Amino acid sequence: MSSMFYAHLAVQGMRKNGKIYLPYILTSVGIVMMYYIVSYLTYSKSLYNMTGGRDMQMILSWGTGVIAVFSFIFLLYTNSFVMRRRKKEFGLYNILGMGKKNIASILIWETLITFLSSVIAGLGLGILLSKLSELCTAKMLGENISLGFTIEKQAIINSILLFGAVFLLILLNSLRQIHTSKPIELLHSDKGGEKPPKAKWLLAFIGLIILGVAYYISCTIRDPMSALLMFFVAVIMVIVATYILFTVGSVTLCKMLQKNKRYYYKTEHFVSISSMSYRMKRNGASLASICILSTMVLVMISSTLCLYIGKEDSIHNRYPREIAMETYSIDEQYTNAIKGVSEKIVENHNLSIDNLLYYNCLPVAGTLGGSIMKIENTGDYSKLTQLYVFTIDEYNRLMNKNETLENDEIIMYTNKSDYMYHEFTIDGFQSLKIKEQVDEFNKDIVNDSSALSVPVVFIFVSDVEQLNKIYDFQLKQYGDNASLFKNYYGFNLNCEDNEETAIFDEICDEISNLQLKDENFPSVKTDSVIRNRESFYSMFGGIFFLGILLSVVFIFAAVLIMYYKQITEGYEDADKFEIMQKVGMTKQEIKKSINSQVLTVFFAPLITAGIHTGFAFPILLKLLRLFGLCNTPLLIGITAGSFAVFAIFYVLVYKITSISYYKIVSKQ
Repeated sequence: MSSMFYAHLAVQGMRKNGKIYLPYILTSVGIVMMYYIVSYLTYSKSLYNMTGGRDMQMILSWGTGVIAVFSFIFLLYTNSFVMRRRKKEFGLYNILGMGKKNIASILIWETLITFLSSVIAGLGLGILLSKLSELCTAKMLGENISLGFTIEKQAIINSILLFGAVFLLILLNSLRQIHTSKPIELLHSDKGGEKPPKAKWLLAFIGLIILGVAYYISCTIRDPMSALLMFFVAVIMVIVATYILFTVGSVTLCKMLQKNKRYYYKTEHFVSISSMSYRMKRNGASLASICILSTMVLVMISSTLCLYIGKEDSIHNRYPREIAMETYSIDEQYTNAIKGVSEKIVENHNLSIDNLLYYNCLPVAGTLGGSIMKIENTGDYSKLTQLYVFTIDEYNRLMNKNETLENDEIIMYTNKSDYMYHEFTIDGFQSLKIKEQVDEFNKDIVNDSSALSVPVVFIFVSDVEQLNKIYDFQLKQYGDNASLFKNYYGFNLNCEDNEETAIFDEICDEISNLQLKDENFPSVKTDSVIRNRESFYSMFGGIFFLGILLSVVFIFAAVLIMYYKQITEGYEDADKFEIMQKVGMTKQEIKKSINSQVLTVFFAPLITAGIHTGFAFPILLKLLRLFGLCNTPLLIGITAGSFAVFAIFYVLVYKITSISYYKIVSKQ
């Protein structure tokens, strides 16, 4: 037989099974398009030359890897639905005398046609939409770009190589299935229901324990650093537990419903429950996949949208003043010089300093266990704590108080409310009595410190001499890695952005001149909100844009699994419903049975995804603190809104797919 004969059979087979192949090819086209767009933006010279473009390209480059891995897993998984439907046809070819090598030739042509269709159409759409995506990213960065059209050759090459490898692996897996199957098994593959498995209570209990531990980790995590370390552990545990519980739990649910005679022996329930009980392993895996994908979409959209909307809050938490200088010394000779330079330059521009904030402190890192803080690197990051030491005079000035302390006394403020001890011991140095643990401290200083990824403790000591003793002790402990004193001097200006930028640049130049004239002049860190805003916008814009793209890919996956689940089960149940119609079941009763199946099982992934997202909220809140965002009401509102919108979309998709199921089982 000629190769064109196999190509003709492949085309005819794909055409006859259009309900299965068309969604598969369309989804493949969508994933290729998404991959090209992300890859295009990663290589785009226009984006590279934008302010903050390099940061965004770095973030988007992560997306290419995620989409690449997900594409292989997802397309291989969905191809199993296609193969399950085609095996009957291949079995018929085999019985009529066609060898497995001939069937392999048909499969090769089908895979080649699918690959070429997906890549050509996907790259075509990707190239058409690439400029639009570039304009969207430029908008996020607040930049303007030319309307010239470009094609990134490297992005095209990467797309062809990636999806060529993916479809090659899919082909090899399909050939393996044909090679290891007997003709009779192929012929009856679409009717090969599974024996109803027994309820595995031990496995179900293990799944509940794993899920409970993951939820516990999320709810009890104390700080952003721990959240970052444990987030992926919790995610893997939730995925494993979800698959166990949906596979085993769905079996248990069907058995419980079958034992409930009042529920089970009704026309609208009998067929759907009995059908589901014979395919629980595959049914549970599909539902678990839908649940995990839905959870990914909800978590990704909620967190990235929250970051993007709250970027200004994040900037102002990280930078409490528009212009700030941090001098690593509290020697008045140097701090007054910084102050004098700043005031003089601002005065030269006929402006005045607003909202001035200045203070001296000593930041020291250590590990806090109970009431004892060790000033040493133990490697135990779960107990890592940032200590800020102020004198009582600084506290009184900042808080408008008039407190006094003995040498062995301190006043304490902590961003954690669970410090229950009456003393604070710096191990190897001194045990300090806590005269008072105050409920508040200067919010700008606290907000700045809350951007750190570890818990923060503020202590206020009796005088500069005590402050120097703590400095000398940590210098002895850390040596070259010891902390330096810090003088913060920050203020706002009431002027246009370009003038504020000019003032900032002049201050930086004058500080450089001071350092050149005096080799002992300490290092000075300068910050400008306007300058840093560009970096923040690029980072948050990149994260949000990537979140949208990945969410679209995951939604593609979830919708396709829903569709294939309905289609494949429709073909499996068609004969059962035909028999039931012959014995008197009406089409109206068929619709009721379908609705019963949807309500019984299909909304379980949505409900479970909502529960997963709810328990993920505490750990997401801690992770957002890594970006300086501490707006809990914003995250609550966006998460609730995202779930509501997704739930409406989910219901619409199942409504549409259940119509396809109904048409198949009712032979329309």
